[in-house]
Amino acid sequence: MIPEEKVREVAERLSIVEVVSDYVPLRRAGSNFVGLCPFHAEKSPSFNVNPAREIFHCFGCGAGGNAFSFIMKIESVSFPEAVKLLARKTGIEIEERQLTPSEIKTQDEHVQFLRINELTTSYYRSVLLNGQEGGSARQYLASRSVESDISEAYHLGFAPDRRDGLVKHLKYNGVNLDSALKLGIVRKSDSGWYDLFRNRLIFPIRDARGQIIAFAGRVLDASLPKYINSPESPLYHKSSVLFGLNMALPSIRTGSSVIIVEGYFDHLALYRAGVHNVVATCGTALTSIHAGLIKRHAERVYTLFDSDSAGKKATIRSMELFLEQRLPAYVISLPAGDDPDSFLVAHSSEEFIALRDKARPAFEYFVRSLMTETPPDSVDSKVRIIDDIVPRFRKIADSVERDLYEKEICRLLGIPVHAFRKRMGGGNTVHQDTPVIQGIPAKSADNIQDTLLALLLHYPDAREEIVRTGLDTLFSDDYLELAQLVLNSLNGSDGSRILSQLAETLEKLEQKTLFSRIMVSDGHLAGIEWRAVFDQCTRTHEKKQLASIKDIAARLAILDSNSDEYGLLLKQADSLRTRKSKL
Repeated sequence: MIPEEKVREVAERLSIVEVVSDYVPLRRAGSNFVGLCPFHAEKSPSFNVNPAREIFHCFGCGAGGNAFSFIMKIESVSFPEAVKLLARKTGIEIEERQLTPSEIKTQDEHVQFLRINELTTSYYRSVLLNGQEGGSARQYLASRSVESDISEAYHLGFAPDRRDGLVKHLKYNGVNLDSALKLGIVRKSDSGWYDLFRNRLIFPIRDARGQIIAFAGRVLDASLPKYINSPESPLYHKSSVLFGLNMALPSIRTGSSVIIVEGYFDHLALYRAGVHNVVATCGTALTSIHAGLIKRHAERVYTLFDSDSAGKKATIRSMELFLEQRLPAYVISLPAGDDPDSFLVAHSSEEFIALRDKARPAFEYFVRSLMTETPPDSVDSKVRIIDDIVPRFRKIADSVERDLYEKEICRLLGIPVHAFRKRMGGGNTVHQDTPVIQGIPAKSADNIQDTLLALLLHYPDAREEIVRTGLDTLFSDDYLELAQLVLNSLNGSDGSRILSQLAETLEKLEQKTLFSRIMVSDGHLAGIEWRAVFDQCTRTHEKKQLASIKDIAARLAILDSNSDEYGLLLKQADSLRTRKSKL
């Protein structure tokens, strides 16, 4: 396996901000950088990266760790694969080292998840190809001209209308259903295990390397919902996955461009027509993570969304994301009422390519669409149009492009350039999102233990005082275990790099979450007088213990002295008095 010194060398060569920025647009917020979390859907940024400590933490979903943890989670790879990926980024040649027990456990679980998805795919595929219950799906695909070669390319399958068909298949193949539950493909109720997908055509969702990480199920009629997708899982983060990317990469590398569509059948229609540089979102809106992923592979992007109101909104939203990424974006417009599938039924792929070549720049499409919806025939309408344009206009990075669009906008509106610039300079038209570090939910945190653990982490003198007082006096449960692990790891040192590496050795999820949260959120303790903070914490801790003793005493007063609960509470009260006496 990879030698420890090579792992350290890779970590020292790369800043965590540099690593995360390849996937998540970050903004500085005090000592941290913040952005929208790639591991769960959110509108306000709760994802924090601390460059000094090389740690990230999301206050929304609890994900956290160092640069290797981030790559493992977002790329769904093992620790050695994450190290190798980052090593290639730095040009470091690496050899192997022995995996830690935690790394082995993670790697084994990852392999098991992939095996479960492969078994699931083969089950659905066999039902579609050979099962009597797959007859309706075979007829449906034939009606949409989906031949066997395309069905094979997508690994299409069919989930029969049975409660536990997949459950039985997985059991037969020795799968632990609790692992399948983590992937969301089976569920459990009081009456037992059951399948997520039933009576649906199945599209396996694969990552960029072709590994099956999730599934989408489509109905064969007009019932709703038309599609359901696998939920978020250890393998699948929908805000960072593009359907068909593995199939598209060879063509993207050749032509340096990519086409984005909304649906799975839109993707299939283009691929069947020989247009292979196409990807689709997985039942979600395009995100900044998607945009960053596309930028890593392509030099320009074409959007091909529906022409209805929702499609136009999606087009404009994607335009904003690509402006932020400084990636040239164009809009392909199909005839009214057509989608890629219906268009290609009646037209050749050459006719589609001709439409692609006529695609307008996304910003031009936005401006003209805006003026179609709101004709600039009055002062009020012109002001409203300008106020819609200004926030997007400010995202155009190229100065020449800005000048040209400025002149064109003013020409279309019939206003002088200085009037547009005056509106641009106003403070009421743009509302920038202010990065906010989310507060810690009250139910998931103990403020006293949080503060004491932060002192232990970052103040050597406070660390000595905490050790003298006694870890078991000040901490309990996961805090106590983590405090001991921190002391063992530091062993007289106070290096941030050592603490960052500690994130990889923690095996309990609760400790990982607690550790990364403390590491990115203790900025308010920088430069404080640690003794005053420590004394305040211990006084508050003492009061809480005293209150606990009073509560126990009140309960003891009404219990039978011979009951089991009486004996347990008595021991708990004695333990609290002993710990209180040490403060």
